[in-house]
Amino acid sequence: MKLFNNKTLLALLVLISGYGYIAGCTHENDILPAPATTTAVINRGSAILLPGNMVVGDTTQWKLDKAHSSVLWQTNYVGAAGLLTGRFNQFGMHNVTDAEMQNYVTTGQPLMDTSWAFYESDPAKTYFNGYVQINQSNTGEPARDGGCNISGLGTVPIVAGTQNLTVTNLAKIKTTKIELDPLSEDYIVTLNLTWQGKLAQPLTESLVGRLKYIKRATVNAGTASAYDVFGLQLTFQFDCRDYGITSTSISDNVQIECNMNFNNK
Repeated sequence: MKLFNNKTLLALLVLISGYGYIAGCTHENDILPAPATTTAVINRGSAILLPGNMVVGDTTQWKLDKAHSSVLWQTNYVGAAGLLTGRFNQFGMHNVTDAEMQNYVTTGQPLMDTSWAFYESDPAKTYFNGYVQINQSNTGEPARDGGCNISGLGTVPIVAGTQNLTVTNLAKIKTTKIELDPLSEDYIVTLNLTWQGKLAQPLTESLVGRLKYIKRATVNAGTASAYDVFGLQLTFQFDCRDYGITSTSISDNVQIECNMNFNNK
């Protein structure tokens, strides 16, 4: 009888211990960690970046580094899962007036890239103008770039040694309002897109995009060749049907990404 009681007591202890282990593993009485914050930490500086007259060697005057910049586009290929993508080989940051919309016999920038200003903490003073040459769309497929893209976009073929800034070959953007994004370090941009496309005359539409500032940094720090750089990245989208583009190979929505890099060399 004594042996039975000892065995019974041992079994009860094992059961009680096991229950305690199971209950402990449920963590029902634990204090849960604080939830992760969903509020972005916004850290804006006071940078003021201006082009001046783009004088080489003047470190107070910022120059567009076109060789390391890009204007990219993408849209869905209708009827398939993939994207159609490309870039514009020729672009600039200039407010092209009607009088300046002409052909320029040059392989370099036809107009100065000085139509912009950036104030990191005062976006009301920030503005920029830009343009692309439509026939310079480059998908990496020469037959497409020199063929269906030319007719489909309402422009003309490239002429070697000429920068074509005429009305049928020019798409322009001009900011009308830039605001701080309260949820990030970005900026909300309202801009006008002006392009003729396949229409009888240019159409201007107001669009909203997002601007990112890639903060100023020094290259080759501590050397005689040191210089500073910064970047601006603008993204927006538009409906190409508004501009008379009827191609059934692309969807309505075209996304644009402008990656502009600057230096003060």
